[in-house]
Amino acid sequence: MSQPIIHLHQIHKSYYMGKQAIPVLKGITIDISRNEYVALMGPSGSGKSTLMNILGCLDSPTAGKYILNGHDVSKMADDDLANVRNKEIGFVFQQFNLLPRLTAAENVALPLVYAGMAKKLRHEWALEVLNKVGLADRSHHKPNELSGGQCQRVAIARALVNNPSIILADEPTGNLDSRTSVEIMDIFGKIQQAGNTVVLVTHEEDIANHAHRIVRLRDGLIETDKKNLQPSLAVVH
Repeated sequence: MSQPIIHLHQIHKSYYMGKQAIPVLKGITIDISRNEYVALMGPSGSGKSTLMNILGCLDSPTAGKYILNGHDVSKMADDDLANVRNKEIGFVFQQFNLLPRLTAAENVALPLVYAGMAKKLRHEWALEVLNKVGLADRSHHKPNELSGGQCQRVAIARALVNNPSIILADEPTGNLDSRTSVEIMDIFGKIQQAGNTVVLVTHEEDIANHAHRIVRLRDGLIETDKKNLQPSLAVVH
């Protein structure tokens, strides 16, 4: 079998209040293969947001090992972590996190600025990726001229623009109505079918049900990890 793209072994994470350690993750071991589509679920306080931050190299574990696409990131310094994060991971957030003064195309091209790509190429590539999420015709609009669903499409395009190994989506439909949520989940399905690994954090059963595997956390541990034999197919007429 090929190496998993994500390998977590006995991941612990504690936060400190004064000298007292507050354990949040208490020994998470999980493998995620290339091109898997996984939903992380759990009640508030289960540790799913902390796990998401560790998966996204936004935080480091207190103990344990994290191998991401062949790199041991569990002990990396912040600068090295930032490099891995920029190359390997595309983030999609509930709040979109778009810059209001930039157009859709400029928002999408932003990661390419940090990658050092020339301006003309950046613009061409941003338009190509916006086309993939069905938004090429709104490339010159700013976020306040777009609907919530369109803003989330821009955010997804920005996450894809660096051609990352993994797309991490944190409650990506949390601010959207149900019809728009289905449209956004349809895009994630197409991203996974095109070869990306997608990891989704959600507390909504119907959103998690689009994934092919559902991992449930409780009290900092994995409670269940099951294949979803009948994932929802997001089809909008």
